[in-house]
Amino acid sequence: MYRDGANYKKYNEVVFLNNTEKTIEELEVIIKKALIDGKWFDATQWKLPDLHFIEYKWDPEIDHDWHEFLSVSESHKLPTSPLLLSKFLRYINP
Repeated sequence: MYRDGANYKKYNEVVFLNNTEKTIEELEVIIKKALIDGKWFDATQWKLPDLHFIEYKWDPEIDHDWHEFLSVSESHKLPTSPLLLSKFLRYINP
């Protein structure tokens, strides 16, 4: 999720093909360890979609670059990312 300085929110989900043998619980621990202050991440560094509002003027006084992690869960949906989960994990924990 991205939350701008005026508290407007934009949500997204990313579905990876899990080519690891890691459980959801293990993945959550790995992701949370890589977060900034236990909550934030840089979408560009993590190779995830940037959710900044392009329809509004960027205000560097109140807007920021970080996105907010909400949760990880199992899904039966088709992958939405070209990255395999193993590659994504290398981006978040180089």
